[in-house]
Amino acid sequence: MACISAQVPRRRWIIGGLLGGGVLVNYIDRINLSVAAPQLMAEFHLTATDIGLLFSAFFWSYALLTIPAGMILDRFGVTSVGRWGAFLWSIASAAVAFAGGFGGIFTARLLLGAAEAPCFPANAKATGYWFPRQERSVATSLFDAAAKFANVIGVPLGAFVVVNFGWRWGFGVTAALSFAYFVAYYCLYRDPSADKNLSGEEHAYILDGGATPEGESASGAGSMLLYLLRQRKVWGLSLGFAAYGYTFYLFLTWLPGYLVQAMHMSILESAGYAAIPWACATVSDIVFGGLLVDHLIAAGYDETKVRKTVLVVGMLFGLFVFNATQTTDPRWAIFWISIALSGLAASAPIGWSIPSLIAPKGGTATIGGIMNFLNNMMGVIAPIVTGFIVSATHHFEAAFLVAGVMLLFGIFFYVVVLGRIEQIPSPV
Repeated sequence: MACISAQVPRRRWIIGGLLGGGVLVNYIDRINLSVAAPQLMAEFHLTATDIGLLFSAFFWSYALLTIPAGMILDRFGVTSVGRWGAFLWSIASAAVAFAGGFGGIFTARLLLGAAEAPCFPANAKATGYWFPRQERSVATSLFDAAAKFANVIGVPLGAFVVVNFGWRWGFGVTAALSFAYFVAYYCLYRDPSADKNLSGEEHAYILDGGATPEGESASGAGSMLLYLLRQRKVWGLSLGFAAYGYTFYLFLTWLPGYLVQAMHMSILESAGYAAIPWACATVSDIVFGGLLVDHLIAAGYDETKVRKTVLVVGMLFGLFVFNATQTTDPRWAIFWISIALSGLAASAPIGWSIPSLIAPKGGTATIGGIMNFLNNMMGVIAPIVTGFIVSATHHFEAAFLVAGVMLLFGIFFYVVVLGRIEQIPSPV
């Protein structure tokens, strides 16, 4: 199969790179507010509570709309919904640059969350259309790794622009990046059956490899949602991925604060150290969650065993975060956190590849919406729970222990509840 793959054209990988670029811009849009926050507080006389509300605005609209976004995707398709989403999130980024105070910024962040809600379900659906099963993990890792890599380049880029040109230019630059992605997406993305640049040979290769069938479900979007909510596999996948999400968002929101409070670093030092685990996670995402999985499946190993083994081992490596609390040396702390994040990163693209592997026809984005909703609710819950624990105990041990327990619950749902990674029968 590897030899055959090397001989066919590679239009599908251009599409995979396009989807990854979208997630990269998507996440830079999300994190730029944290860079601009000090200047916003000074200019508009905002309190820490105000900034906290601005941080949360994105996640509330994003999480609440992921399931409706998945249903809309399954009804109207990736091409049109993806275009509108990219256009609207570029408008939302630009709106912050012209905001006159708290209300304008809050509204723009709500719009940003709503506009980006279709992104991951759309990518999962598009990957199912464009890639055979034996290439699905690498293809998924391209866009999932971009979410990690955004933390490596997004903060330094945002800081450079904000410090040298002001916070409005920081949002202006990300708006320009978003609009550039919209143009690229508009010009390049089509479903395989509508892409005139896709050769017949490559299209046949994709279809013969088990690509997800294009088209709508025979049942309506609401009926499909109710049907999928009754499926054990959907709950096994979604709750397992939510457990990953809890720990991921703990790192995303609290890693710099942990380094400052527990390791007694300066803000600049913490920013430099915090980039190391995310860089390691980016590599692990592609190498272990993508290349290794697809290589083993192409070599003939059982698909379910390969995917679930890497899922479970990656989640277990996440438990090494607790070791970071047992040292006062920041270098050892970063070492253990890098191992933990790398393990979690290896499991993430497998989680995102599963919706297209188990969904009945026309249901991939709806499953992606369900799992993304639960995952992003962890983006609301994990920072709050962690902050409460740290405030009460004045250390991070108990907070990281809670994350470890969540990972063990996630392993249970992946192993016991998800079962074999095979297609759910279509509703009658």
